[in-house]
Amino acid sequence: MGNANLVARDRAHLIHPLHHGPTHEGARVWIRGDGALLTDADGTECIDGLAGLWNVLAGHGRQELAEAARDQSGTLAYVSGYTGSSNARAIELAERLSELTYPSINRFFLTSGGGEATDSSVKMARAYWKMRGRPEKTKIISRFEGYHGVTLAAMSATGLSAYWPQFEPRVPGFVHIPSPYPYRYEAPAGQSQGIAAANELEQAILREGADTVAMFIAEPVQGAGGVIVPQDDYFPRIREICDRHDVLLVADEVITGFGRTGTLFALDHWSIEPDIVQFAKAITSGYFPFGGIGISDTIAAALDESDSIWMHAYTYSAHPVGCAVALRNLQIIEEEDLPGQCASKGDRLLASLKDALADHPHVGDIRGKGLMCAVELVADRNTKHPFPAADKVGPRLLEEASRRGLFSRVKADTFVLAPAAVITDDQLDRTVEILTDAIHATVG
Repeated sequence: MGNANLVARDRAHLIHPLHHGPTHEGARVWIRGDGALLTDADGTECIDGLAGLWNVLAGHGRQELAEAARDQSGTLAYVSGYTGSSNARAIELAERLSELTYPSINRFFLTSGGGEATDSSVKMARAYWKMRGRPEKTKIISRFEGYHGVTLAAMSATGLSAYWPQFEPRVPGFVHIPSPYPYRYEAPAGQSQGIAAANELEQAILREGADTVAMFIAEPVQGAGGVIVPQDDYFPRIREICDRHDVLLVADEVITGFGRTGTLFALDHWSIEPDIVQFAKAITSGYFPFGGIGISDTIAAALDESDSIWMHAYTYSAHPVGCAVALRNLQIIEEEDLPGQCASKGDRLLASLKDALADHPHVGDIRGKGLMCAVELVADRNTKHPFPAADKVGPRLLEEASRRGLFSRVKADTFVLAPAAVITDDQLDRTVEILTDAIHATVG
C-alpha cells in the first residue's frame, strides 16, 4: 500500500479538483494527520503549510470533533432543513453564530461549503432588491485576484481568469474591478493607495448604473489570489461607497472567518460590518463539509415580510451532523483562543520570513495578516517584473518545498502559507527553514 501503488490506483478511477494528469504523477497520498503534520503512504511526514485548503484551523486528529460527528450520527444522522422541518443542532448553531458574528447579522442559511455560500449570497441579494421593489438591481461586482468558488455563478464572481476559459460563457451580470494589491496597485499621484483602489468600486457602480448593481463581494484578505492584505483605509471607504449607492456589501470570510487573521471575523480589523457574511472552511475545521451565509436584520426583515417563497435550497442545508461538528469546533476555537494563537504565531511567522528572505534578490514581497502569509518571487526586484511563465518558478518551488517536508500551494510565483492555529513554534521555524532552502534551490 505504498504511495506509488495508491497513486496508480487513484489515476485509474479518480477525477480531481483542478484535474491535470502530468501534475498528479508526483501526488502524495495522505493517510494520517496530527496537529499541523501530515503523513503519506510511504510514512514520510510533512508540515501541512496550508491547513488542508485553509480550513483545518484546529489541526488534524481532533478526537473531540470525530466524537461529535459520531454521537450526532447515532442520534439523528440527517433530516431535511427545508421550511417546515428543522433540527436542534441547527437551531443551536444559528443562535451561537448570532452571538459570534457581526452585531447586525442574526439570521443564517447553511450550506455544504463556500461555493454554495457565494451562490446563496448572489441569490439572496437579487431576491432582496426584488422584494424591495427594485428588480433591476441584479449585477454583482467583485475583484480581480478574488476567489469565491467555482460553481458557475461563484466562478463568474471569482477574479482569477484561469478558472474561466474552459467554461465560457460565464453567467452574465458579473463585473470585476482591480484588487487593492499593495505590492502592485498603482494609485494616481498624491492619492492614498487604499482610497484610490476603493474608488475603483464607485467608478464601476457609476459606469454600470447604481440602479443595476445588487452587491459587491470581497474577501477581507484575498487568499487564493496570493494573500493580498488591503490598506487600512480601503474597507472603510468601500463601506461608504456601498451605503451611498444602495449596494449590499458581502464579506467572503470563507478563509478569514473564525480566527485565521487574528480576529474572529476579519472586517473587525477595520471596524465595519457587511450586509451579508459568508463562511465555511474553519467553522468545522474541515471535519465536515459545511458553510453558510449570515444576513443583516434589514435583509432578514424583507425576507420575512415577503409573500413569496425564497426559491433557493440544498439537500444538505442545516445538516445535523455538520451543525454538531461546527458547535464543537466553535467551542475549541473559544477555549483554546485560536484567533489569539493565529495573531501571535502569524506575527512570528511573518517576522521570521522577513529575517530570512527580505534581502534575497528574487523575493519581491513578504506579506501577511494573522496566520496567513505569502512570499512573492520576482525576476527583478526593482521593476517587480515576474518570471516568465515558461520558467515554471512557482511549480518548481512547490516541488522543492514538498521534497523537504513542507506541503502547500502557490499562486503563480507566490508561495502561500496558512497552517493550523495549533502549529508549534518549532514547526513554524522549520517551515521558514524549508521555504528558505527551497527558494535558494529554485532561483539561487
